[in-house]
Amino acid sequence: MASRRDRVMTSLDFQLPDRVPKDLGGMKSTGISGFAYPGLRAALGLPPRLPRMYDSGQMLALPDLDVLDAMDCDVVHVTLDEYTNAFEEPGRWRRYDFDGRLPALVQNRRAYRARAGGTIVQRVEGGKLSMLPGSHVFDFPHGGEPLDLEAEIREPDWRALRRALARARLRDRRIRSVAAYCRRVRESTDRAVFFNGLNVSLAFPGGMAAWSMTCLLHPEWARERHRIVTENGIQRIEDLVPEIRDSVDILMFTADDHGTQNGPILPPAVFADLYAPYYRRLTDAVHRVAPGMKVFLHSCGAIYPILEAVIAAGFDVLNPVQWCAGAHGYREWKAACRGRIALWGGGVNTQRTLPLGSIADVVKEVSEVVPCMAADGGYVFSAIHNILAEIDPAKVIAIYRAAGPA
Repeated sequence: MASRRDRVMTSLDFQLPDRVPKDLGGMKSTGISGFAYPGLRAALGLPPRLPRMYDSGQMLALPDLDVLDAMDCDVVHVTLDEYTNAFEEPGRWRRYDFDGRLPALVQNRRAYRARAGGTIVQRVEGGKLSMLPGSHVFDFPHGGEPLDLEAEIREPDWRALRRALARARLRDRRIRSVAAYCRRVRESTDRAVFFNGLNVSLAFPGGMAAWSMTCLLHPEWARERHRIVTENGIQRIEDLVPEIRDSVDILMFTADDHGTQNGPILPPAVFADLYAPYYRRLTDAVHRVAPGMKVFLHSCGAIYPILEAVIAAGFDVLNPVQWCAGAHGYREWKAACRGRIALWGGGVNTQRTLPLGSIADVVKEVSEVVPCMAADGGYVFSAIHNILAEIDPAKVIAIYRAAGPA
């Protein structure tokens, strides 16, 4: 019988594994809300455990090994040398009950403060997040996307950008710590190791609206910024990746959302000109120093019109496969990507079918989508995006069972 790691890597190499590989929580868009997690454990017949909140912005729970076993999942998560679900680390986590709303474990409970009226504030790098009464996630004002169409579009401060990027490079001692941690993860599991924390992001600095206008009005500024970010990213890749290449299977590279609900944020030709060549330099750098490592892009939305450019950029894996956005269904996505870029996700519509459909509805959708996606390999199952707080745990169990037999 193939190991769980072999199952994942066989599929990512466009071969047929013994069954469809599955992921829950390998990265921060294939996870489950901490509010839904206790119910899932109970529905699986597992003893209660406090959820470990590894992404307290989205309020995601790090799945425990017994949940991965019960759901027949093939991937473990590791973020730098900070946390993993490959083994127990009780000393890293402290109890915090989110003002009585969710008994849980966090790594830094001093980052949270409950205000009168029920709002909880979380201090993070770059500002403060708020979780309002009745909400299940933290958020920046305006969703972190300021919209000021009257603001002057200025040339970026290149010197300040270089200084900020230089601070992001890991020093030798930290690199050795991350490498040792990843070796421990590899030795602890037969699951594929999904590495998070080396985020080489081009993104939309200053918000999607302002940066989109910059790309259209001053493409020379976008090229210069992307050149600087890429050069720094290659340095960071060359610093770290050779030290973890024998311990890591999938590298979470960037989470640059390039799609809206209806189409790409930028015109496809602009994306192909201003983004794809710089992504290609970065993916080439990873493949040069770690030929067996799979480079993973997360990009939400209706990005079907830029799939050719994404493939040309050298990515090995694309997530979340949001085929329900835009005018192209999952069959078209699979046809466009077959044998060229692996798909990770897309297993069930998390905007409509999963929250609004019955158990029979979600099983029907998974049973139709997964065989198409998995044909000829190049597929790992998860939902299109995170499983949110309100989702019935019976539906969660049903979609994973419908994706393939244990």
